[in-house]
Amino acid sequence: MTEAILLVGGKGTRLRPLTVNTPKPMVPAAGVPFLTHQLARAKAAGVDHIVLATSYLAEVFEPYFGDGSGLGLHLEYVTEVEPLGTGGAIRNVASRLHSAPDEPVLIFNGDILTGLDIGALVHEHETTGADVSLHLSRVEDPRAYGLVPTDSTGRVTAFLEKPQTPEEIVTDQINAGAYVFRRSVIDTIPTGRPVSVERETFPDLLASGAHLQGMVDSTYWLDLGTPQAFVRGSADLVMGRAPSPAVPGRRGDRLVLPTARVAPDAKLTEGTVVSEGARIGEGARISGSAILPDAVIEPGAVITDSLVGTGARVGARTTLKGAVIGDGADVGADNELQSGVRVWCNATLPPASIRFSSDQ
Repeated sequence: MTEAILLVGGKGTRLRPLTVNTPKPMVPAAGVPFLTHQLARAKAAGVDHIVLATSYLAEVFEPYFGDGSGLGLHLEYVTEVEPLGTGGAIRNVASRLHSAPDEPVLIFNGDILTGLDIGALVHEHETTGADVSLHLSRVEDPRAYGLVPTDSTGRVTAFLEKPQTPEEIVTDQINAGAYVFRRSVIDTIPTGRPVSVERETFPDLLASGAHLQGMVDSTYWLDLGTPQAFVRGSADLVMGRAPSPAVPGRRGDRLVLPTARVAPDAKLTEGTVVSEGARIGEGARISGSAILPDAVIEPGAVITDSLVGTGARVGARTTLKGAVIGDGADVGADNELQSGVRVWCNATLPPASIRFSSDQ
């Protein structure tokens, strides 16, 4: 069928402290590194050869996934010495592709969780004879994204960077971060310097008269760039709202991995995942959250829409809401952390040191 390039070189700065020790695609979502879900979905769509374009913390990918045979894939790794942007990364791995000049090559961004019908995008590409086909998604507020208007046949007519005024919002269709390139088009991207496909390659192709096709697929779509989005994506995978063949267990309200220990009266809901070696104490209530390996949640803690990093501890009766606790951090008892707070890796918060309510 088709081969693919997976762009996994980003620093994940918006996700810090989750990405201090771990590149974004390797942060666990629903019990396995997020990248596992993307690889499994590509495999299910018939892709067999995938080149990973790595940069930040590049050394962690290959020891985990190896040659891909465990997933039924052939994986290769190319590391950028200097970050080259999306277009530069695609061009940088071109020598590893096996496709003939007219054959399709799939390209995925490493931080998008989507229910995209990959086969349908390839089919659209081949039947329209496009040079590049783009997955487009419709969003209610497109101001944070690049807009991609199309004509009645789905042909792309423009690329509009993040619009600010109501007049600039001419469509609710955004670039959803998955593409099919005609193999020969990849070779037209300049080498040896940073290139953005969104800001340079696509507009230049359009200006030169190339055929860019947009396919709107409004199934599940989520940019996992922020901690809140990442936690929601993990929960949606556990509950089956987002599709993936790689979730290690049944879909449902909770996912508890084999070596985790959960007190019988602890309550886990809304797609909460408890990873290997984690411990959940008596009376703890955890909703829509991800507890990473070897973390400890002490009795009576209440955790909502939060992520607790590897080896971190959350003290008794502490409440977290929309919080991220970095790897190895120690949050003492009777704290209240909410509103997107981020506790850095290995930080220590004494008991009852941060409150949103009075201490009565």
